[in-house]
Amino acid sequence: MILLCAAIAPAVVAQTVLWHVGFETRFENREGGDELTPDQTLFYIRVSPQLGITLPHDGRHALMAGATWFQPVNDNLGGYKILPTVYYRYRDKHQTLAIGYVDRDLTRELPRYLMSDSMRYCTPVVRGVLYRRHGDHGTLQAMLDWRQMQSANRREAFVVTASGYYRPGGLRSAWWLGGHVQYNHLAKSKNADDSQGVNDDAIINPMVRWTPSRHWSVEAGAIVSLQRARVDHKWHTPCRAVARGRFHNRRFDISEEVSGGKDLFPLYSRFGSLLNLGDPYYCYKFYSRTDAHVIIFNKHGIDLRAGVSLHATDKTFGWWQTIKASITLDGKFNKKSRVK
Repeated sequence: MILLCAAIAPAVVAQTVLWHVGFETRFENREGGDELTPDQTLFYIRVSPQLGITLPHDGRHALMAGATWFQPVNDNLGGYKILPTVYYRYRDKHQTLAIGYVDRDLTRELPRYLMSDSMRYCTPVVRGVLYRRHGDHGTLQAMLDWRQMQSANRREAFVVTASGYYRPGGLRSAWWLGGHVQYNHLAKSKNADDSQGVNDDAIINPMVRWTPSRHWSVEAGAIVSLQRARVDHKWHTPCRAVARGRFHNRRFDISEEVSGGKDLFPLYSRFGSLLNLGDPYYCYKFYSRTDAHVIIFNKHGIDLRAGVSLHATDKTFGWWQTIKASITLDGKFNKKSRVK
C-alpha cells in the first residue's frame, strides 16, 4: 500500500486544487401583504464552501465538492438546511456546463414570474444540469432542476428552463431578441390514487430588449401560461404583457416592472409553489414592482446594499425593506508541474 501511494502521489499533486467560498446574509422585512403574500420577516445566512480539482494541464474540467448551509436567524437554530454541492464542471472562454448538485450562484437570475425571491433564497442548489453560453451575438442558459423525488408523502417534481437573447448586430447593436421558456411538472406521490393527479405548468415569454448604454436597459414582451390539472381535463391559458426598465451604476440600482392581463397562476390556490414557482403577486390582473437599492460597497468580491421594494396590484400594496451582504472568494493552490 505504501508503494502504491508513493507511485500515484506525483499524479495527485500535479492537479490544480480550486477553492471557493460563498457567503450571503439578508434581512428582508415584508409589509402590506394579503393572503397570497403575507407579512413576514426573512433573516438568514447562507455559507457555501467548496473544494475542487482539475485535470492535469487542463483547467477546463473540474470536480467540485462542498456543502451549502442555509440557516434562518432565530433563537433555536431551527429551519436550517445543509445541502451537498457535488458536481462536474466544464468551463472555457464561452461556455459552462455543470452536472450534479450545482451551486445556484453559477446561474443567471430568472424573472420573478419564473422563480420568486423566496424560492431563490431557499433553494441554493440546482439538482441536475446547468448549461450557459455567451458570446458577441448573445447569451443562452438552460437547466434541469429535479426539485423533488417521489416518496410516500412527497410528490415528484422537476422544472426545465431555457433563457436566451440574440444580438443581431453583435457588439455594435443595442437591440436584443429572446426571452424565456419554462416547463414545471408536478406528478403524484408514491402509491397515490388517480384523484391526486398529475399537473403541468408551462410559460413562454418572448421579449425585446434595448440597451442604449451599459447603465440603462429597457425590455418588453408577453407572458403566455399553459397550465392544467390533468384530473380536470382542462387547459388554462392566461397571458399578460410585461415591461421592465433598469438603471444602475456604482452607487444605485433602480428597476421598475409593470405587467397586466389575466391571472398568470390560475391553479395557485390548489397547488401553491409546488406547481407555480413564480411570485404570487402575478395572480393579480395588474402588478407593478419598483426596486431601489443603494450600493454601500462593491469591491473585491464583497457586495453590501440596502433598499426598498414597492409592490402595487389592483387589490393590495406592499413594501419590503432589505439589507443584503454577500461575499465571494475563490482561488487556486497546490499547482505544480506534472512529474513523470
